[in-house]
Amino acid sequence: MSNSATRRIAQIVRLKRDSLQAYKECHANVWPAVFDQIKDCNISDYSIYLDEESMTLFATMKYNGIDFEADMEKMRTSQEVRRWWEMTDNMQESFVEGSQGSTDPKGWWKGLEEVFRCE
Repeated sequence: MSNSATRRIAQIVRLKRDSLQAYKECHANVWPAVFDQIKDCNISDYSIYLDEESMTLFATMKYNGIDFEADMEKMRTSQEVRRWWEMTDNMQESFVEGSQGSTDPKGWWKGLEEVFRCE
């Protein structure tokens, strides 16, 4: 998909309860190479929220590039990002049926449909 407009993205994944503290700690100290790769792939305004009762992580971000698939492929080929995903995927359970992890073409975080926006 190619476009020049900002694309808003929302996703969910489940956090394993026994990984709660480790997940918070690693995200309090994100590796600089991961930050750089996110920005280099035209992602901005990226946030992850936690509903601790259901252990659901909710992420929002904006994509400002022109070729989302190419940028996500660039993200998947980064060795530091792949190491990060290996660590964090082990702390999570995907809502995507049959997904084997963040590098799986099906995805790991389940994409959500936007049904309302007020700006």
